[in-house]
Amino acid sequence: MRLDAVSIRVRLLLGAALVLLAFMAGAGLAVQRAHGDSVRAAHFAQLQGTIYLLLAGAELDADGALVMPPAFTEPRLSLPGSGLYANVVNVARRQDWQSPSTLGLALPFGRSVPVGQWRYETLAGPGAGFLAATYAVNWAGRGAAAPLVLSVLEDKSQFDREIRVFGRTLWGWLGAAGLLLLASLTALLQWVLAPLRRVANEIARIENGQQLQIEGRYPAEIAALTGNLNTLVKQERIRQTRYREALSFLAHSLKTPLAVLRTAMAQPAELPAAVAQQVGRMDDIVQHQLSRAAASGAALFVPPLPLAPVLHRIRDSLAKVYADKALSFVIDCPADLKWRIDEGDAFELLGNLMDNAAKWAKHQVAAQARHAGDQLVISVQDDGPGFTDTQAILQLHVRMDEQVPGHGVGLAVVSDLVASLGGELRLTRAALGGAQVDIVLPAA
Repeated sequence: MRLDAVSIRVRLLLGAALVLLAFMAGAGLAVQRAHGDSVRAAHFAQLQGTIYLLLAGAELDADGALVMPPAFTEPRLSLPGSGLYANVVNVARRQDWQSPSTLGLALPFGRSVPVGQWRYETLAGPGAGFLAATYAVNWAGRGAAAPLVLSVLEDKSQFDREIRVFGRTLWGWLGAAGLLLLASLTALLQWVLAPLRRVANEIARIENGQQLQIEGRYPAEIAALTGNLNTLVKQERIRQTRYREALSFLAHSLKTPLAVLRTAMAQPAELPAAVAQQVGRMDDIVQHQLSRAAASGAALFVPPLPLAPVLHRIRDSLAKVYADKALSFVIDCPADLKWRIDEGDAFELLGNLMDNAAKWAKHQVAAQARHAGDQLVISVQDDGPGFTDTQAILQLHVRMDEQVPGHGVGLAVVSDLVASLGGELRLTRAALGGAQVDIVLPAA
């Protein structure tokens, strides 16, 4: 199975299981080691107490010989094979005393240790291991002082049993806790990821045509995603509607020119003029509908576009097209002004406005783009005759003067595009004396 195809829930569960396993293992080993050290220290403390017990009972006679009592308060020292064994060495007289519990056993007692020091160690013996504590002291008796080495051994099996029992209990509880945590995490993930499953189900219903958009209410982290998805769905629906309308309009609008051409075929003398006229008309219709269909009107998911370079490129192009009029183009746009708009839409919008102004201008065309709060304001004006009918001029193929070249589609395309961007278009009289077109676009 490919890793990139694994679901988020499985990834989270696997990741959590690995982290939990590592944590439990580390914690368990640390606790087990701490417990082992604690139990070992407790046993060595008991052995140390036994050595103090031996010291309390030890005596030296007048000749410096070691004298030990026949019995101790610790009964295991008197019971053969009890697991607790003691040995006292009178170094000066090479006297070696062992507790009755050592009967018949050869045990690895410690016999050399500096005076005044303790030694704790784990020793290997015949068939078993031992915990050992050894201490050396200069013991003063009735006569001169004598160096004594006291050593106590304890069978390690009891210590090992305690460690095993604790280990089984510890790992059993840790395993149960780990399973409980994983079960809780699984339930938590089911709850946390439920909104994503609901979104997926809603998208599937949209694909099947059962609903138009995502309708559920979701947490803040997902609400932005669902909002963007709804915007995409809406824009795609608008785009499809625009294409259908364009095709429907073409089918309807081309009927009349085709009918005229059919009629003209019966009048050969008028056929060339009719063909030229109707072909030009069909070209106008096709250009307009292609422009309307191509205008995306989607600004939410495009990067901010610098507008000054667009205006300057349009100005340079129009200066060449209208070189015979020697027009003056004035561009007022901050160099850092950016706006979320498709580059093709920006050229379509600004190009049509400035081209229309250049057609009617006598000497000057002025274009301005600026921010007004969270809106973009675009103004294009000229010093021509101005508008006579601001309502009719926005309709397809309506031109102010048939003597001026054009198709009568520029401002109609601009009007459609501004509407698709949710903006407002106003036609007024300019300060230069001609026409002024103001466009206000809201933030995407």
